Amino acid sequence: MTTRPVRIQICGRLAIEIDGVRRDSLLPGRQGRLLLTYLVVHRHDDVPRAQLAAALWPSDPPDAADTAIYALLSKCRTALGPDLLSPRGAVRLELPPSGWVDLETARDAAHRAESALAQREWSRAWGAAQTSLFIARRGLLPEEDLHWIVAIRRELQSLYLRSLETYTAAALHLGDTELATAERAGRELITAAPFRESGYRLLMRALTARGNPAEALLVYDHLCRHLRDELGIAPSLESRDLHAAMLKTSP
Repeated sequence: MTTRPVRIQICGRLAIEIDGVRRDSLLPGRQGRLLLTYLVVHRHDDVPRAQLAAALWPSDPPDAADTAIYALLSKCRTALGPDLLSPRGAVRLELPPSGWVDLETARDAAHRAESALAQREWSRAWGAAQTSLFIARRGLLPEEDLHWIVAIRRELQSLYLRSLETYTAAALHLGDTELATAERAGRELITAAPFRESGYRLLMRALTARGNPAEALLVYDHLCRHLRDELGIAPSLESRDLHAAMLKTSP
């Protein structure tokens, strides 16, 4: 295992920094990037070489898949240094305890944000949600359709929506100058997840807090039409109760 500082970004553009120096350009092309990404995602596991081959070539493996994997691993060791990849047998990416991986950071930040929100620690929730959002928005290898990449994309989309909702709620509770942030994030949320009623409720609250109750009522009308036209259903009781409360307080 290396003791050198290592930072790896797999969301968005792949980036690998070791000892403060970028090394990702030294990877052996597309297959090298895929192999490294797979090992990052499974870095706590010993990955059999047959599993690596199946991940890279699920339907059309080369005639000598073992030899191809061996060659790729050899080139990756040359690019990254021999102390990051286990030398023989099953393969493991061996990062130091301080090693940083963006996907893991996003997962942790989303959890911390939701925990802080539940504890009514608005500033802490706001900051952690921002961290997760910044990473999750980047996506993952958009040109690839391998099943394991699609699964990670789905996870990133879930992290993005969870973090955006937490961010909106935290900004709403912080109030003052963050109310505009809450409105922008709420609009982004209902665009990204048009059937997620909690996003509409947050946007309605943000608009009301900014002194625009009529716009908040229009958001509810949009929700009603959308659910009726697409699913043939009415909004949930929680959404209807919020609408009723707003009608009572509207001038």
